[in-house]
Amino acid sequence: MPEEQTPVPSPADLPDPLVIPRAEHPISRKDIDHDALKVLYRLKDAGYKAFLVGGGVRDLYLGKKPKDFDISTSARPGQVRKLFRNSRVIGRRFRLVQVFFGRDKIIEVSTFRRRSEYDLNGDPDAVLPANNTFGTPAEDAFRRDLTINALFYDIENFSVIDYTGGVEDLNGRVVRIVGDPDRRITRDPVRMMRVIRHAARASFSIEPLTWEAIIANADKLTLCPVSRIRDELFKDLRGGAVRAWIDLALDSGLFFVIFPFYREVLADGEAAALLRSLLAVVDRLNAAGHPLSDGLLLAVLLVPWAMNEMDMMDVRNQKEAYGLSRRVRERLQEMFSRLNIKRSMQDEIARCLATLPLLVNLRQESNWPKWLRKKSYFANGKELFGMYREATGGAPVDAVAFKAVLGG
Repeated sequence: MPEEQTPVPSPADLPDPLVIPRAEHPISRKDIDHDALKVLYRLKDAGYKAFLVGGGVRDLYLGKKPKDFDISTSARPGQVRKLFRNSRVIGRRFRLVQVFFGRDKIIEVSTFRRRSEYDLNGDPDAVLPANNTFGTPAEDAFRRDLTINALFYDIENFSVIDYTGGVEDLNGRVVRIVGDPDRRITRDPVRMMRVIRHAARASFSIEPLTWEAIIANADKLTLCPVSRIRDELFKDLRGGAVRAWIDLALDSGLFFVIFPFYREVLADGEAAALLRSLLAVVDRLNAAGHPLSDGLLLAVLLVPWAMNEMDMMDVRNQKEAYGLSRRVRERLQEMFSRLNIKRSMQDEIARCLATLPLLVNLRQESNWPKWLRKKSYFANGKELFGMYREATGGAPVDAVAFKAVLGG
């Protein structure tokens, strides 16, 4: 890393944005959710600035269908609440408004925020102000994690507003942290996981200084609250690009910070190849509309470890399977203590892993014992077996049958 980094601009020095008029960008209102447009127009008509922000703008620019349509505005939470009777204010550290449409649909509206003093001057001992410090659109853009997620779509004139170079990075297929990557990672190490997830999902490269900062600061991930690491991990595993994600997670060292017990196991090329093949199956099932449960996802992730560490494939009967399940459960308590994985999920993982060698060794469905078929965990064990079989060169898992077995 260079000894000196370009400093993050102070509020007085924030640059003027690049404003891209409607004729020069691909985003169309017809691709924006109808209810999100309602929110944007009501805020605008009430005299407030109202922008579509973040991942929604990014995905629309790339021609994808966004999962969420988030909005930022100059209106304060109380003012937004008055405009929308079908809403509520949530959050303690930072208040935002959820606007409800029907039972399950939510449009989130946040007020433009100012960056913390830490992000301005890099002083780790500085007292951070409350996150409800409201700011300008420019300040809001520079407090976001990634340039490609710091774009605004202005409903007033249909332009794209870019303070951080996000459009250039979208065109160049690059993921870049906003500002000084070392400083921003030190401020919130979870940003490293977000960089890797977005690069994997979009098949983007990671900007060199950002990548070097991740490698240099990977160990700082352990400073983050367990709940945040766990939540980000499941987003990674469910992101639809976990096969690409594992390469970046391994190369950066982040994977071994989260799963330190895997370092020696994956030194074995066969174990690493099996893990990559299993995760490719996860991606295929996800693309077919059949995501896995959290427990089954972790069981898939742990198959190479169990095969290497637990003599798993020698199991051939109920007694041996029970013993394996107990040994795996004991190890999981130790291995997952930092991720705070629930005991019930650890039990699910252990039973799946203990069932797998029985099904592999018996091979034919007609040979699977009745006692095993009656177990509540047999369905998940059978699906893990199907994924393992596909990953090792067998027939692909039947996605329709997979959904039926899991009650989807």
